Amino acid sequence: MAVTVFVIMVGGFAARGVLPGLSSLPGFMARQRTDAAAAGLSPPGQSSLRGRTVLLDPGHNGGNAAAAAVIARKVDAGGIDKECDTAGAETNAGYPEHAFTFDVAVRAAAVLRERGATVVLTRTDDSGVGPCINERARIGNDVHADAAVSVHADGGPPEGTGFHVIAPSLSPDGGNAGIIVPSARLADVLRSRFERNTGEPRADYVADTGLSFRADLGGLNLSRVPKAFIECANMRNPDDATRVSDATWRQHAARGIADGITAFLVPSAS
Repeated sequence: MAVTVFVIMVGGFAARGVLPGLSSLPGFMARQRTDAAAAGLSPPGQSSLRGRTVLLDPGHNGGNAAAAAVIARKVDAGGIDKECDTAGAETNAGYPEHAFTFDVAVRAAAVLRERGATVVLTRTDDSGVGPCINERARIGNDVHADAAVSVHADGGPPEGTGFHVIAPSLSPDGGNAGIIVPSARLADVLRSRFERNTGEPRADYVADTGLSFRADLGGLNLSRVPKAFIECANMRNPDDATRVSDATWRQHAARGIADGITAFLVPSAS
């Protein structure tokens, strides 16, 4: 019942963009900037995030695959038990999700810091193990983040393409009740700004119009600050794999995440 309510609250947004290939990206971006100006939107870089704290959570870690026993151990995930972490997905060419998420998170952190935010990352390198999902949530809670975003890339069916954003439903233990509404709003604006910056289509193999609500993810169940997950693309899809492997596209992805967080924290400035 709660899921239905929040879908209604955040539904009805712009049709998704389509990015046939990287060669079309400059034209797409120029058109989006023109559309934003026509709508009277202020450039996100002009808004101030001074005094705001943001938690960025790059999914997985480079050492996870070699530490299977460590990351497979079960931890409390908000009324259910889940694995500490996983190794993540990768493209068919071997570009790993953990490297993608760390690169995008570092880039997004730089943009947010330029806007005055204090940014905390759940990991500061791509060679360690973990941290576990419960620790990742605790870090955001401990710094009293104004917004938290977990950055991922999916390992879906090869024929499926696109991105989607995940917002929390009520966890089995009910502990995240206080963040359900603001997290839905964060997920909504994150979806909008990521789509605008990257041209990545909304997922056609999972979620509903690029947005889903889940109660089985420890990072969302255990969070006590507004939080959303973003699956930036499907690494198993050839077109998406080309995009995630491109540094220019990753910069657009990072700016989309930063713009979404900015729009959530300073709605009048975006």
